[in-house]
Amino acid sequence: MVAIAAASPEPSLPPCLSSPNCVSSQAKDSHFIAPLAFTGQPEAAIARLKDILGQRADATIIAADSATIRVEFRTFLGFVDDGLFVLDGPNSLIHWRSAARTGYWDLGKNRRRLEEIRQQFAF
Repeated sequence: MVAIAAASPEPSLPPCLSSPNCVSSQAKDSHFIAPLAFTGQPEAAIARLKDILGQRADATIIAADSATIRVEFRTFLGFVDDGLFVLDGPNSLIHWRSAARTGYWDLGKNRRRLEEIRQQFAF
């Protein structure tokens, strides 16, 4: 009898609430944003993302380990958005979520910010 290894579970992000001020790569609705894909070693990908986040004037890394990065993003009006990045090494993805702490509408800021990070990561 041959044992079949179970697939590694996909890392989990907190769900977005119903308000439009959140995006997540694990959402199944309008909050969805594609995860960050990478090639090469997972450790190098998460290190590259950490470097990119560390260079952003609007970001403060709150906590980071080999698979997760927690960030506070500050808007020019002083609002704080929470970012969470989780490595999914077996699938060569980094799942991410960014959400406003307060308010209902973010005018698309969280989505635009993550797309900026995607562009920086691509180079």
